[in-house]
Amino acid sequence: MVTGGAGFLGSHLCERLIGAGHEVLCVDNFFTGRRRNVQSLMSNPRFELMRHDVTFPLFVEVDQIYNLA
Repeated sequence: MVTGGAGFLGSHLCERLIGAGHEVLCVDNFFTGRRRNVQSLMSNPRFELMRHDVTFPLFVEVDQIYNLA
């Protein structure tokens, strides 16, 4: 899971993780991040985008969390 994944740094991290063969859950509230930053990943079955503000609880099962929010 990459929080802030639609931001500049987060989107590049998502690309890197997908390129390494990982499944990625990108979480962003789009206050500063942009959907266009991850548009190229949207068709990849190993990528999922979730609009969510991380100041509220989010219950997901993941192996790693990269907090860029």
